[in-house]
Amino acid sequence: MVQSSDRPGKTADPEGAEPPAESTAEAEQTKALGERSVRLARYYRGKIETVPKVPVRSMADFSIWYTPGIAEVSRTIERDPEEAFELTGRWNTIAIVTDGSRVLGLGDIGPEAALPVMEGKALLFKYLGGVDAIPIPIAVRSQEELVETVLRLAPAFGGINLEDIASPKCFYVLEELQKRLSIPVWHDDQLGTAASTVAGLINALTLTDRELPSCRTVLLGAGAANTVTARLLISMGQDPRTLTVLDHRGILHAEREDVDELMLRNPWKYRLALQTDGGGRKGGLKEALEGADILIAASTPDPDTVPPAGVRSMAPHPIVFALANPTPEIWPNVARDAGAAIVSTGRSDFPNQVNNSLIFPAVFRGVLDARARSIPDGIVLAAARELAARAADRGLTREHLLPTMEETEVFPHVAAAVASEAVRLGIARQRCSREEFLERARRSMRLGIRLALDLQRNHLTLPMPDEMNEKEPPR
Repeated sequence: MVQSSDRPGKTADPEGAEPPAESTAEAEQTKALGERSVRLARYYRGKIETVPKVPVRSMADFSIWYTPGIAEVSRTIERDPEEAFELTGRWNTIAIVTDGSRVLGLGDIGPEAALPVMEGKALLFKYLGGVDAIPIPIAVRSQEELVETVLRLAPAFGGINLEDIASPKCFYVLEELQKRLSIPVWHDDQLGTAASTVAGLINALTLTDRELPSCRTVLLGAGAANTVTARLLISMGQDPRTLTVLDHRGILHAEREDVDELMLRNPWKYRLALQTDGGGRKGGLKEALEGADILIAASTPDPDTVPPAGVRSMAPHPIVFALANPTPEIWPNVARDAGAAIVSTGRSDFPNQVNNSLIFPAVFRGVLDARARSIPDGIVLAAARELAARAADRGLTREHLLPTMEETEVFPHVAAAVASEAVRLGIARQRCSREEFLERARRSMRLGIRLALDLQRNHLTLPMPDEMNEKEPPR
């Protein structure tokens, strides 16, 4: 998912054309999916539940799993807290933490309303990554309270996934927790979206016969996702002087009238403004797009945000990533008709999904298997490069830029790449070969899918109801 608190305002197509019929159809499709999601949420009353993973042959077994036998397990961990990773489920359990301040394309809807999204995230973690994830929406008033709350929860978890936290608060929370915890901390709207974006861009550059250092890139939106995307692109060879970043006020540059205010209010955006200096440009989206090779939009979920005329003004055969959810900044067919060679969105119902769901399950599988202490940018790039490379397994084309979530054989390779990079960087507590990490990831990730299928086959998961005859499920 992509979200940003720095959304450029809606920009109309200067030609004033009516949106094509396909756009209306796509909007209706989005509405229908939302309505069905509400019906099924009411039917299932949650997407995850806890189940025992140890045998209970009789009530006598509770003397092992609970009192009195469990006391010795606790004493063992008291002597060496690291044993919690060996003697409990901490090794494979993460927290999905949010304050609900910037959810999906919905904005500040609060922790209760954020819970359905966190449950969906937990389902993806288990199904795709074999990771046990606990949704934890937190009601807090400040970024400092959020940090302190997570610090107090951390002993129960092997990692922390931050989710749907407004920018720039999200930068502070991530950096503070990364400094103060010795377990991996990840903000998916920053790191996951940036990694999947970079992965898609690697292959888009290949397909259009480009190299990043020779490209001019426009990042529309200067919130969580694109701030990290800019950092990763620069580390991969993008010249900051050819990188133009826009927020809702236009192009970020060193002489913009609000730059001193940014230094106090949003130091992350301030540093980006100084580093890129607008890519040598001033103005708005129109000026930014002229002659650009690449557009990465992570901004307003509105198909009129990027006008077709803007795409037509770009370099020949441009790359357009319109990643806002649930509605992209320009419909894919509109972007292609305007001349885009490669078009990606954040949605799974269009070709070329560039979405953090392709990254985060495997990243956490890898860092948990390596028992990594942190997640630096080297790990983020290792995941991105491996995901891009695996697209070739089924053929890299302009309609198949990255593996889809259905290509589950890909994700153990990404997990192994992550775990191996953690070893190389010296932040892994578990040191194995890449082949050993690959086999470990395959076992864990296969188990998540197998568990879901076995629960369905044994009727422990209710079947999808007939849409015409939905009834209340058994209580």
